[in-house]
Amino acid sequence: MLADARRTEIVATVSRERVVRASDLAELFGVSLVTVRRDIEALDDAGLVQKIHGGAKLPGGAGTHEPGFELKSTQGTLEKQAIAQEALLLVRDGMAIGLSAGTTTWALAKALSTRKNLTVVTNSVKIADVFQGAGSRVSVILTGGERTPSDALVGPIATQSVRSLHLDVLFMGVHGVDADAGFTTPNLLEAEMDRALIEAARKVVVLADHSKWGTVGISTIASMDDVDEVISDDALGLEAQRILRARVGKLRLVSITPHSQVS
Repeated sequence: MLADARRTEIVATVSRERVVRASDLAELFGVSLVTVRRDIEALDDAGLVQKIHGGAKLPGGAGTHEPGFELKSTQGTLEKQAIAQEALLLVRDGMAIGLSAGTTTWALAKALSTRKNLTVVTNSVKIADVFQGAGSRVSVILTGGERTPSDALVGPIATQSVRSLHLDVLFMGVHGVDADAGFTTPNLLEAEMDRALIEAARKVVVLADHSKWGTVGISTIASMDDVDEVISDDALGLEAQRILRARVGKLRLVSITPHSQVS
């Protein structure tokens, strides 16, 4: 495929999905990451897409756009699985755990489904369903509320249901991570719900693969200083790593291979 045709397809893909990863585009077109990055830079210069860390987004259009759960669950699956396995190391029998809605926390739920003597509080029907399989020994508390496109339960009923709870650790998924905006979401009510979960937790751990860096949703959930740990993958840029190490309690970087790195 010639460069002009490929760039036309990139614009069409970004227009359809709002946010795309460079690695996905490279696989789609059968070209190198370097080639795709050059395409994105040229399209960014032309104002047709906006370059972000790890990919591209629709110019000015991603702040309030909320991709559906089914679409997000097919993206970055290897990274999410590796992050989930690292998060398992923080879970001990007898804990009360919070899992915010999201596809990375959903991956963690699947990894936790064979554990026992745990209580899970979540505002995600998808996550609650994971623990309904035969033989599950995990006790699940599902909040009420109104469902968002990302399959989160939100609103005053949802937030009120967690205000009197006490969680040992909250594992939180986010839409975006930014040096200035912190951890964000495109849904105002979801941000409010996540803040209620943070207030209920003794420890807050954000699960976010490298593609989340540089993405900014309309509402900030928490600043970097409010989070105890971030678990991401080692494709995270060096500048992002430096900022996170300086501002969060701990940064864990995992590989999509069986070996992980902790820093």
